[in-house]
Amino acid sequence: MTRPQLIIAPGKEKALLRRHPWVFSGAVKRVVGDPHDGDLVDVVSADGSWMAAGHYQAESIICKVLSFDTPDVGEAFFRERIRSAVAYRQRLGFFASADTDVFRLVHAEGDFLPGLVADWYNGVLVLQAHSVGMHRLFPLLTAAFREALKPYGIRSVFDKSSATVPGGAADGYLWGDEPQEWEICEHGNRMLINFFEGQKTGFFIDQRENRALVQQLAGGQRVLNCFGYTGGFSLAALRGGAAFVETVDISKKAIDLCDRNVALNFGPEAAHKGTVADVLQFLAGHRDHNSQFSFIILDPPAFAKNHRALQQGLKGYRSINQRAMEALPSGGMLMTFSCSQAVSKDDFRTMVFTAAANARRRVRVVRELPHAADHPVSIFHPEGEYLKGLLLQVE
Repeated sequence: MTRPQLIIAPGKEKALLRRHPWVFSGAVKRVVGDPHDGDLVDVVSADGSWMAAGHYQAESIICKVLSFDTPDVGEAFFRERIRSAVAYRQRLGFFASADTDVFRLVHAEGDFLPGLVADWYNGVLVLQAHSVGMHRLFPLLTAAFREALKPYGIRSVFDKSSATVPGGAADGYLWGDEPQEWEICEHGNRMLINFFEGQKTGFFIDQRENRALVQQLAGGQRVLNCFGYTGGFSLAALRGGAAFVETVDISKKAIDLCDRNVALNFGPEAAHKGTVADVLQFLAGHRDHNSQFSFIILDPPAFAKNHRALQQGLKGYRSINQRAMEALPSGGMLMTFSCSQAVSKDDFRTMVFTAAANARRRVRVVRELPHAADHPVSIFHPEGEYLKGLLLQVE
């Protein structure tokens, strides 16, 4: 049976010729057939040449391209893509680490499977679909992952797509054991994960190497972990010998779990305090350059969900960075991030520059802080480099 087709308007095929995996609705001259969300469609040039195949969705990104090489996008195609993604992590040593058992296994476009995120949590695989088409494939994908991950002791597969698939889908286990809570380890730090209640797929895996850097730099420091969630950066700081760590988050559930994670690793007498508070208001109380904190970490949620919200989002980032700079003593360190895909590297640096100028502080850029190697970026999809971070020294 012939699949529905998206006919590209003349002159609008340049991005596809560069193998960019998104087809925007504005590039489509007409639709042949009656595709529904999640259906496979063929993308065809104005002269009738086949260009790509992908999943249809009636949104601004009307198609996420799966293949530029063959229209045969079936079970064998997905098994090979999954095999390749697993082999990449195996080649980089992720499965062999003695002190880390959590990492990303499929990073959507970065692993040439747009619409799919898969994260490995010490034997539990969490799948998250960002397209209806990919969510429909979960039975096939579960079987393929079980086969590919059998040598590594896969125990469960969990669907965490309720907040990411249009129309919603209940979170829950697709196969295997069904723990309500699960323990993982990152750089020797033990953490409890609740797949039903946790953010993202349960944890912010992309910051692993940046947490390792905090562990290297935190010795003797008084550390403030803002938007601290369940305490990943806080555990790293304590493991690195921080004199004191305070974790601030507006979610009481997150702080409660953070406190449990600290106790799990360092006992009830650890030099740590969990605080439920709005970060901006908390920082406003520490603006005198003589704050008790010598190292501040800002890892906020995405303030700019899309380009329409970019300016308002940058304003929010500027405010928290300015207040953090105002709070630090001379020589203090600031580790600051944006996970907003709509915020470019230039946008982020300009925001930090403006915050430093407004705070009237001298600021050194120590290093850039990207996401880790288990979050690869396709050379054809630079938007996949969503995490921007800087380590700064403030004087």
